[in-house]
Amino acid sequence: MEVIHKIGRRKTAVARVYVSKGKGNITVNDKDFKSYFTTGTLQYKVNQPLALTENLGNFDIKVNVYGGGVTGQAEAVRLALSRAMCELNEENRIILKPEGLLTRDPRMVERKKFGQKKARKKFQFSKR
Repeated sequence: MEVIHKIGRRKTAVARVYVSKGKGNITVNDKDFKSYFTTGTLQYKVNQPLALTENLGNFDIKVNVYGGGVTGQAEAVRLALSRAMCELNEENRIILKPEGLLTRDPRMVERKKFGQKKARKKFQFSKR
């Protein structure tokens, strides 16, 4: 099996995932993924596509991720891994699609408008 390369995005986070045969090591930015994603929730999100397709210990995964916050990065990795699992075996699509793991979340931060404090919030109004 050659190396499978896939990209996942969430908000401003971009994750590049390289999947190859191995013992189940997951490296994120040259660190172990458990030290990079410290909370159990984030680790669950990263492992979700592997657990659903029953490939938890079968592949070595190298991830380069940048931009955004830690939650956005974890969800970007999850999308990239889901895409890689679909390329590996087309039947995985049937498992991952109903869970919503193949959908790119389009929600982005709304831009700040001029003459306002934030995107929607206005400066304080003083009548007198």
